[in-house]
Amino acid sequence: MAKVALLHRHEAAVQITQLNIYPVKSLKGISVHHSELQEHGLAWDRRWMLVDAQQRFVTQRQLPALATVEVALTDEHLVLSHPNVEPLNVPLAEPKGNLRLVSVWNDHCKALPESDEVSRWLVAALGEQAQGLSMVRFANEFTRAVEEDFLDGGSAHTYFSDGYPFLITTTGSLDALNQALIAKGQAPIPMNRFRPNIVVKSDEAWAEDRWATLTEASGTFQLALRKPCKRCKITTIDQHTAAVPAPAEPLKTLIELNTQPNQKGAHFGQNATLLNGEGSVIRVGDRLVAVTRDA
Repeated sequence: MAKVALLHRHEAAVQITQLNIYPVKSLKGISVHHSELQEHGLAWDRRWMLVDAQQRFVTQRQLPALATVEVALTDEHLVLSHPNVEPLNVPLAEPKGNLRLVSVWNDHCKALPESDEVSRWLVAALGEQAQGLSMVRFANEFTRAVEEDFLDGGSAHTYFSDGYPFLITTTGSLDALNQALIAKGQAPIPMNRFRPNIVVKSDEAWAEDRWATLTEASGTFQLALRKPCKRCKITTIDQHTAAVPAPAEPLKTLIELNTQPNQKGAHFGQNATLLNGEGSVIRVGDRLVAVTRDA
């Protein structure tokens, strides 16, 4: 029986070429060589976010200039930097203060507010458009569940990501998208427009849309690819300058490519959850076995 089952499952060997974390939602990411795999995502990913006076999340969708704020992690601090101001060190030690309720899309999460110094720094860096923003940290004792619709009866949780703990993209799909952009006279775009956590080298375009799982070659960890990632206007924002070179792109071209015929909108990459291997280390260069979904 096992041999028959294998005939219905196609496997491919692929390799991780890039790992990225985004400690503060919608600020610049950090490329790392390795990271600890946690159920809620890579270590320190989306642990903080910015909120407005109504405690609603604020991203590059509302404030593209957030793309110009750099983030670094030291042993003791989250460091924010921007050309307009001196860097700001935010202690990694949990802040003292009362929990507050903040919202990410339709989810309400418990969070700890960082000091008002962060709010003043953001205004100094970005100007009046940052007035009223504050930074909050996901509360350790709170769990934010991932939507159950795509989890095959399982469960998962995440911090301040849009909805899933991991976003996986492939080089093959970016190559195909850029070929389509160039054919239309548009400029190619870098992978950072899509803010992925895990970038996989794959010669085949859109292969990730057929993958069910990615398993580290020796079995250390396994990720399940759950749902195509619907893309928003953040993909139109240059992640270095916050400029919008071509307001409709790459969304227009992704819709034309119609990589998800049964779904509306522009899609790129796959949302994923961790099936096993919590606490293990994921590295650039790791070889993975991709297993496609049963037809």
